[in-house]
Amino acid sequence: MGIQKVAVIGAGVMGAGIAAHIANAGIPVCLLDIVPENGDNRNSIAESAVAKMLKAEPAPFMHKNNARLVTPGNIEDHLEWLKEVDWVIEAVIENPAVKQELYRKLENICRPDTLISSNTSTLPLKLLARDMPDSFKQRFMITHFFNPPRYMRLLERVSGPQTRPELVAAVSRFADTHLGKESVSCKDTPGFIGNHIGIYWLQCGLLEAIKLGLTVEQADAAMTVFGIPKTGVFGLLDLVGLDLIPHILGSMERALAKEDAFHQVNTLPELVQTMIADGYTGRKGKGGFYRLQETGGKRVKESISLQTGAYRVSEKFALPSLPKTQDEIRAFLLGEDAISRFSWQVLSNTLAYSASLIPEIADDITAVDTAMRLGYNWKYGPFELLDRIGVDWFVDRLLADNREVPSLLANRHDLYKVDSGKCLYADLSGNYHPVHRPDGMLLLADIKLQAPAVLENPSASLWDIGDGVACLEFHSKMNTLDMDSLAVVRQSVEKVKTDFSALVIHNDADNFSAGANLTLLVQAIQAQDWLAVEQLIKQGQQSYMALKYAPFPVVGAPSGLALGGGCEILLHCDAIQAHAELYIGLVEVGVGLVPGWGGCKEYLRRRLEFARRPGGPMPAIAQAFETIGMAKVSKSAAEAKELLFLSTTDGITMNKDRLLADAKAKALLLVSGYTPPEPVSFSLPGASARAAMDIAINNLKLAGKITDYDVEISRQLADVLSGGQCDITEPLTEDDLLNLELTAFLHLVQQPGTLARLEHLFKTGKPLRND
Repeated sequence: MGIQKVAVIGAGVMGAGIAAHIANAGIPVCLLDIVPENGDNRNSIAESAVAKMLKAEPAPFMHKNNARLVTPGNIEDHLEWLKEVDWVIEAVIENPAVKQELYRKLENICRPDTLISSNTSTLPLKLLARDMPDSFKQRFMITHFFNPPRYMRLLERVSGPQTRPELVAAVSRFADTHLGKESVSCKDTPGFIGNHIGIYWLQCGLLEAIKLGLTVEQADAAMTVFGIPKTGVFGLLDLVGLDLIPHILGSMERALAKEDAFHQVNTLPELVQTMIADGYTGRKGKGGFYRLQETGGKRVKESISLQTGAYRVSEKFALPSLPKTQDEIRAFLLGEDAISRFSWQVLSNTLAYSASLIPEIADDITAVDTAMRLGYNWKYGPFELLDRIGVDWFVDRLLADNREVPSLLANRHDLYKVDSGKCLYADLSGNYHPVHRPDGMLLLADIKLQAPAVLENPSASLWDIGDGVACLEFHSKMNTLDMDSLAVVRQSVEKVKTDFSALVIHNDADNFSAGANLTLLVQAIQAQDWLAVEQLIKQGQQSYMALKYAPFPVVGAPSGLALGGGCEILLHCDAIQAHAELYIGLVEVGVGLVPGWGGCKEYLRRRLEFARRPGGPMPAIAQAFETIGMAKVSKSAAEAKELLFLSTTDGITMNKDRLLADAKAKALLLVSGYTPPEPVSFSLPGASARAAMDIAINNLKLAGKITDYDVEISRQLADVLSGGQCDITEPLTEDDLLNLELTAFLHLVQQPGTLARLEHLFKTGKPLRND
């Protein structure tokens, strides 16, 4: 079956968020809720949910226009709409009686082939389907989205013994290709996978931190050693909402067998009970373990003492050094200090408990690792962590503590291994099986298991991804670009010329590239080594121009952040296949600079080519000036198209794991008959355009919207975009524009205001608006 239209019943935070994300996939969706007791508007609950989402940050909609695909209604007047939908998602209150009453109505209204699912996170399928007819059970399952639905890539799927396989396959396929989700099959057990292990881990962390007298900052920092986000335990509890924890614990207590190890940590400390009673329920309340307070006109972050319950100014805590290698992590876990003991207790409890739940909650370890990576944003799942630490070492440590060893770990073998270039996982018997990849999915991580890099240095590599296509990967910190990165760009052009037919620029990291390595730039500025700065800019310009005019197609495949130099390299590609979550922009003005690697040139070209109405180049120049001058960054790939960082012919992939395969396919389509683009010339007004932009700059200064130094940066940007000292009758070449970028860049790096902005960014992580 194909899913062409969906309905969501329940317009709360989760239900509305699910509806928004289905609309993000371009699928019409009905959003229904109850009729309010008071008021003339019977659809007000669903309508207000959509209105709130249009204002919310982070935004549930990838583009505001997607809200047009959501049709608000109510369950008294509009259940008839459900005759036309292929999938109904129930997201109402976690009360089995309320849900089953709704299911009986749906059974009578929906077509026989319509899938019905519940978004529950706590109630088992067998309870929800009990007393329902077989015809309902055959089309019913649980599809548990994680909050917020747009951004969390996990979808937990639970089907019953009577659920029709074709419906399960249809929702899995739709979640993968349309919603960008990894659909994980779970057993019908309490909390499924993610919340079962996740709540256990949070409880371990909470109780152990109190027991050992740690601060919340210390406990949260300790978790980062294991690839857990900096929110750690207490930041995540604040995000989830402390008021939900008693309900989750009560549900788990009722549902789990009395011998389950969860009961050992199923305690709500008095401190937390008091916080909930006083309204300190986390971010949605007055605060939680962390809170923001107004002090002297400034917002100050405070944290609670786990011992006294009193708040104090939060003090950032970082480990003296972050353990990275296996030996370093083991040494850290063997430490006698409170932080090491806390880390061992929380980690060992969580990993041992996870191992004890196979195959109770999932058929294999890959499902659990996927659930924790995508549902809780862990860098490694529990079993991947066990391999990083060493299963044999972990078992010895458990035995030394007189603790039980889960049967999965008893034979002490690695849980994953690589054989013949393929990743394999172990089952309970110690046998290995290939990690499954759906058709049409290509990961750079898998490519790396098969052969060494074609080219490589500390900042970038070139890989053979098959069918005559190479992949250029950046892999420095945040994938920032330096001289090593640029060297591999140029080397790749030469290598692809002789050995390949196309090039894709991509990496598996969270972010494509945060731009140029500003550390190198600051060092050069502090040393007043203007020649080094000039060489950096010229190398970037030459490298990107070599890509643009290479005799083969180049396709960019970005996801996450693509800022500054990361944006500029994409603007020089023949085509882009972007992940839906693309945050792209030319942000150099924020640190007192202008784009210097061809960003001004290429973005201006896009604006000039896109111009649809008469008026000469000025409208396009003004739009480029506004976008670059305000350092606009798209909040999605859809917005990137609106900002012209993506063209109308560039593609968008919803599932990040399919991005490389889609980009490779796009590159192969361009190979036949490929010729490089024709050189571009620019007819720009020069002084008249600069005068118009100068008026706009002065007006912004008079209105108090920009500082004196913003004026200086803006005038340099205006000089580049206007064409400098040119005449509109004398077209400029690309090299002319690049020289203007270089001149403006070199002028700005020699100003104290730019160095102040750069140093402030390194010190605080925040931009400086200096005079």
